[in-house]
Amino acid sequence: MENNSTVVKEFILAGLTQSQNIQLLVFALVLIFYLIILPGNFLIILTIRSDPGLTAPLYFFLGNLAFLDASYSFIVAPRMLVDFLSEKKVISYRGCITQLFFLHFLGGGEGLLLVVMAFDRYIAICHPLHYSIVMNPRTCYALLLALWFGGFVHSIIQVALILRLPFCGPNRLDNFFCDVPQVIKLACTDTFVVELLMVFNSGLMTLLCFLGLLASYAVILCRVHGSSSEGKSKAVSTCTTHIIVIFLMFGPGIFIYTRPFRAFPADKVVSLFHTVIFPLLNPVIYTLRNQEVKASVKRLFSQHLA
Repeated sequence: MENNSTVVKEFILAGLTQSQNIQLLVFALVLIFYLIILPGNFLIILTIRSDPGLTAPLYFFLGNLAFLDASYSFIVAPRMLVDFLSEKKVISYRGCITQLFFLHFLGGGEGLLLVVMAFDRYIAICHPLHYSIVMNPRTCYALLLALWFGGFVHSIIQVALILRLPFCGPNRLDNFFCDVPQVIKLACTDTFVVELLMVFNSGLMTLLCFLGLLASYAVILCRVHGSSSEGKSKAVSTCTTHIIVIFLMFGPGIFIYTRPFRAFPADKVVSLFHTVIFPLLNPVIYTLRNQEVKASVKRLFSQHLA
């Protein structure tokens, strides 16, 4: 239930920029990017599900990453494209809360999925003899359920805190979508404690996951560097790919959520990459760096073209 003091029924979105030419340029770029990369995510899911050779936990989690990123890309991008062509950019109070919930639900789940993928690589590279025992199908599904639950808890805390805030005007959000920092600033009450709780919930979690992931991959790379196994280059390639995605995923999140909610000129650009561009790129980066998935995609195309 929303707070009884809330009289704001809708929010006006300021948009990405006031320049019509820049808006049209960004619209065209995002639309092209969306139409090319989004089918790529679904192709990854189809390839992994249809190829019996891609049954290892790594591919199971990669398929889920593609699904999460594809779902995440539907939260902001379609509405943003419509708003680019609209004179008045308006979102209802309930629509704003819904957008915010799914943004952090799927975003939190993806962050935890990257932690799970790091754990998977650690067991595979550092304890290969125990890998099939530790990462059995039951464990994989349990980890998947845990990360979905973790994303839900993370997001519902944000929503619960915002629903308790009164909104009595103004109702102009200085962004192209609804997110915690901008929405909280419009509350007509002192939000210092809520902001601290939000920074703790989003910012600290993001930072700890990021540092933990970097530390885990540093351990893996040190372990691999000291070995002379023939799978060394493959392990280094896999870890490098994961580290690239970690920086793409957590870098903007740390910039946005680990500081007091003050506006910076770069906020909108960082948010654009964080919510629209990077989610579509992540699985593609994995695919381009993974020889087995690339070979499977080629086989899938050749079978349909034959």
